[in-house]
Amino acid sequence: MTKKKPNLLVILIDDLRYDEFGAGGHPYMKTPHIDRLAAEGALFERAFHTTPICSPNRASIMTGQYASRHGVIDNVARDALSHGLPNYHLELQRLGYETAHVGKWHMGNDGKPRPGYDYWVSFDGHGRILNPKLNENGTYVQHEGYITDILNDKALKFLDQKRSKPWALFLAHKAVHPDAEQAADGTLHMGAFGGYIPAERHKKLYEDGVFPRKPNMLEPAAVVRSKPAWADAFKLKASEHSQALLKAIQAGTQDEIRSRARMMASVDEGVGMILESLERSGQLDDTAIIFLGDNGYFFGEHGLGPERRFAYEEGIRSPFVVRFPRKVKPNTRIKDLVICQDIAPTFIELAGGKPGPQVQGRSLVPLFAGKRAGWRKSILIEYWAENAMPWLVGMTYKAVRTDRYKYIRWINRSRDGELDELYDLERDPYELKNLMRSPAARAMRERLKKELSRLVSAALGV
Repeated sequence: MTKKKPNLLVILIDDLRYDEFGAGGHPYMKTPHIDRLAAEGALFERAFHTTPICSPNRASIMTGQYASRHGVIDNVARDALSHGLPNYHLELQRLGYETAHVGKWHMGNDGKPRPGYDYWVSFDGHGRILNPKLNENGTYVQHEGYITDILNDKALKFLDQKRSKPWALFLAHKAVHPDAEQAADGTLHMGAFGGYIPAERHKKLYEDGVFPRKPNMLEPAAVVRSKPAWADAFKLKASEHSQALLKAIQAGTQDEIRSRARMMASVDEGVGMILESLERSGQLDDTAIIFLGDNGYFFGEHGLGPERRFAYEEGIRSPFVVRFPRKVKPNTRIKDLVICQDIAPTFIELAGGKPGPQVQGRSLVPLFAGKRAGWRKSILIEYWAENAMPWLVGMTYKAVRTDRYKYIRWINRSRDGELDELYDLERDPYELKNLMRSPAARAMRERLKKELSRLVSAALGV
C-alpha cells in the first residue's frame, strides 16, 4: 500500500547562528523542543547559506537557486521580482498540496501575498516585535501582543484546520532579529537594526549566562594582519559617519547574546506547541520538519559585528535539523556539505514530484538513507557589496568551501590574488592563519581557484 504524501514544514529563524540552540552547542540556552527535533531526526553539522544575508538567502531557499541565478543579490526592495520567483510552493500546489506562508517574507518590502500560497500571513519589511500589523490574505490587520507568539498562533490555526489534502507550511519568525524602532522598557540591547525585545515572561532568563570567547574574537587591528582586504573596510567603519550609525550597537556583547537567547525562548515554545498539535491530530510522524536559520551572525569573530555577510564559518553555517521518521533515523548526525537550496528539491521529491532543471540544489533524500556516493565535495559562497553599508564598499567576493579548505576571492579588491584568503579548516578551524602566501599551499591554491571558477560558471548556467 502506498503511503500518503507527507506534510511539509519549514521553521526559519532570522539571523540565528549554527550554535544558537541547545543541540547546536549553545552553552546555556534551553531549547528542549528544537533539541527534540534533533534527537528524533538528523542534525546536519555542515549546512551552509550560499549568500549569507536575508533577502538573497530566503530567495535561495524558496527557489533552490543560487543568488546569481534568481537575481535577489542584496536586501534592496525587489517587489516585482519577488512576486515572480520560481517558488517551490508553486510546484507543491501542482502536486496537490495546500500551502501556507506565516511570517517574515523580506524579498521586496511589502507584505502582500505572493504566488504559491493558499494561506498567507506576513508583514512589511522587517516587521515589528510588539503590536505588529500583519497582512492576512491581502488585508492588513493590526494586532496587539508579541510577534513570535502571534505567528505561533497563526501557524497553529492553519495546522488545526480539517482538510483532505496534504499541507506545506513555511513558518518564518522575525526572531531573533531586533527591532529598528521599538525598545523594551528602557533596557534596550541594541543589535544591527535596533532593540532585541524578548517576551515579557522571558526578560529575566539567563541573567548569569556567559558565552565563552573564541580565539578568533579579535580587534580589527589584529585581523588585518592576516586578512589585508579588510584594512580599508575597518578604516571606513571607524569613520565619523559610520560611527554615527553604529554608536548604539552592542555587537557581540554578553548582553546581546543573552537577549538573543531570551528571544529564542518563545520560538522554542512555539515548536513545542506545533509538535503537540501534530501529535494530537496523529500527523507528527507523517510530517517532514526542517528547522534552520536564514544566515549566520558574528559575535565579534574576525573583528565583525553586528554582521552576517561574510564567508567565515560564523556567517555561512546554518542550524539545520530534519525530523521525518519515515526516512530519517533518530540521533543521526550528517557531516556532508548541504546548502539551503537543497530544501526545495527535497520537498518536491518527498511530495512525489521531480525538481525542474532550474533547481540547483540537490535532494537530501539519499543522505537520509546514508547514501553518500556522488554527493557534492564543494560549495559556492557569493556576496555583492551593498551601497547601504558604506564600510563594505568594494567587498564583493566569491568563495569555495570544501570538506577541509576555504578559498575567498575578493573580486573588487584583489590584484593577482594578493588580498585573497585560504584556510585549512582541519588545522585552523577559527580561520586565523591565511595560507595564500604559503609556498606549501601553492598546489591547493591552484586547485581551489579552478574549482571556484567551475562553481561560478555552474551557478550562472554557463
